Amino acid sequence: MNTQGEITRIRYDEGCLAAHALNLIGDRWALLVVRELMFAPKRFQMLRAGMPGISASVLNGRLAQLQEAGVIAHDARLGVYALTDAGRGLLPVLEALCRWALTVPGHDPSRFISPSALMISMGVNLMPDRARGRTALAGFDFGREAFEMRLAAGRLSTTAVARPDAPFVLIGDGNTLAVAVYGTVPLPSLIASGLVRAEGDLSAAQDFIDLFRLEPQPSNDPIPPSDGSPRPLSS
Repeated sequence: MNTQGEITRIRYDEGCLAAHALNLIGDRWALLVVRELMFAPKRFQMLRAGMPGISASVLNGRLAQLQEAGVIAHDARLGVYALTDAGRGLLPVLEALCRWALTVPGHDPSRFISPSALMISMGVNLMPDRARGRTALAGFDFGREAFEMRLAAGRLSTTAVARPDAPFVLIGDGNTLAVAVYGTVPLPSLIASGLVRAEGDLSAAQDFIDLFRLEPQPSNDPIPPSDGSPRPLSS
């Protein structure tokens, strides 16, 4: 199990590493709690705002489980929850789930999208060919949350900020800004309709959101297909 303490609920009594991971983070809502904490610590009510379908009692339970698993830490004095190093290590897991979801039917982008969910999805849906050689700094203001997203060397890095300081800032909620990023309607038309707002260089903003498409993208780090033969252990 784990030398730091027994995890109270064993879902899968197996030695499989995937089963061990699911024993820690496999309950409903657990990975979405991690998603909401990926960019910044949050208080309980802000976590609920990012997951409107979760009840207070279920969220309390998931927070306790994730603390016990060493995925999150709670500062009782400040009343905030934050990811540990182990929790931050789940970002590639969330990104891999997003990539897989793009390959199967049934995704409904009109349902609720939290700011953190949109930020993570943009890291997955950046088009490598268009982004190559480009640098950019974008701001996103969701009201209660704000982010700066930097593009350099073909990769995105996202930081939670109090107020974006960028050449342009897109303003809206998760769903409306998802329409701006992934939709086909030009940004000036979306602004004119009142769906989103923007500050700063609108031409640069349009150029930036044109780098994203809601469809499977080529991987930057392709994994060679297995031929079925055993792989040597790393030293």
